[in-house]
Amino acid sequence: MSAPTRPAPPATPLKRAISRNMLLLFVLGDVVGAGIYALVGQVAGRTGGGVWMAFLAALVLALFTALSYAELVTKYPGAGGAGLYVHRAYHRPFLTFVVTFMVMMSGIASAATLSRAFGGAYLGAFVSVPTVAASVAFLLLVALVNFRGISESVRLNVALTCVEVAGLLLIVAIGIAAVASGAGDPGRALEIKGGTAVPLAILGGAYLAFYALIGFEDSANVSEEAVEPARDYPRALLGGLVLAGLLYMAVGAIATMAVPVATLRDSSGPLLEIVGLGPLAIPRKVFSAIALLAVANGALINLIMASRLLYGMSNQGVLPAVFGRVHPGRHTPWAAIVFTTLIAIALAAAGDLSSLADTTVFLLLVVFVFVNVAVLVLRRDDAAHAHFRAPAWAPVLGVAASLLLIGHTAVDDPATVARAGALIAIGVALYFVSRLVQGRSGHLDPEAL
Repeated sequence: MSAPTRPAPPATPLKRAISRNMLLLFVLGDVVGAGIYALVGQVAGRTGGGVWMAFLAALVLALFTALSYAELVTKYPGAGGAGLYVHRAYHRPFLTFVVTFMVMMSGIASAATLSRAFGGAYLGAFVSVPTVAASVAFLLLVALVNFRGISESVRLNVALTCVEVAGLLLIVAIGIAAVASGAGDPGRALEIKGGTAVPLAILGGAYLAFYALIGFEDSANVSEEAVEPARDYPRALLGGLVLAGLLYMAVGAIATMAVPVATLRDSSGPLLEIVGLGPLAIPRKVFSAIALLAVANGALINLIMASRLLYGMSNQGVLPAVFGRVHPGRHTPWAAIVFTTLIAIALAAAGDLSSLADTTVFLLLVVFVFVNVAVLVLRRDDAAHAHFRAPAWAPVLGVAASLLLIGHTAVDDPATVARAGALIAIGVALYFVSRLVQGRSGHLDPEAL
């Protein structure tokens, strides 16, 4: 768990520009996004007033897999994330491709969904613009920031993360002041949804809460651009995830104390139900502006992740070499950025993507199963440098937690499983197309594809 003794991390053509504090804020900004601004009401609908319990359960479940990521990222500090680890552990090109596809699509679909949110009601509070046009323009702007450079992207992420966190802290302050002045009911924070067993109510809410915590795995794809990944990444990953979880618990507890559960459940902007309460009330437009910035930050981080994932897997020979091209001046993977942005634009223009949110969580939980098992498989592979080593129980519990949530979804929402299956089928088809194209070009590596 100690820092490496070697003077420098492995060489990379990418620019090492992310310091420990920047990486911590990147992880925090990756986790604290638009999800919490909309999810509190839905979690309350499943759990009742004890929303904070659902977020606590989700945080504990997420930490098991986060420990596994900390070991793998510091052991193999290169862009590629879950796909790279699966490739090293199982040596099954087909599995590697499908896992990579699932992770990539989760990030791209999330960015597209956030672009629709940006171009919809949030932006509509200030100006009337067609949703699709606003979404496309937004994604192009995000792509330009991504292409500009990792330093600029992460600095913007730092600024937007501070705004996001400030917005949630503002909600906590307004809620506390409102409850202290006599509004609301503190006892609601200990209530569980009636007619549902306590463990099932908390587990149902934890699945949705887990969606708000997902994102920590994206940071694996910028580890190659960190100054000292083996020393800084575990602290940044675990610290950022815990900070986000504690903030979510505070927001959840205050929200149900200040506002009735039914009001939160039925609101499309549950936190807006709080900003007008008590002596610290603020105009709704002010908080809407903060939500817009949160959406922008989430989209930027997701597209950074997707483009770096393509770049990393191209370097491993699992994806076509074109995605490994780096701009000579900006030192950014321009081909991967263009490709992922075009897919996001296509998805955003296709229509409502809200039904993909649960599917995204399901796909990532499947990925987490493979990643946690990979930690155990790769223990036999000795690295040439010192790296973080997760406790032996962490990957085991990570597998168990992921399977628990997958099983809950399969029983409670089979439609989500069907949608995930359809997306995996698309990935399978793309695998064979990619293999055929590379084979015809004469560049097929039998150990890769």
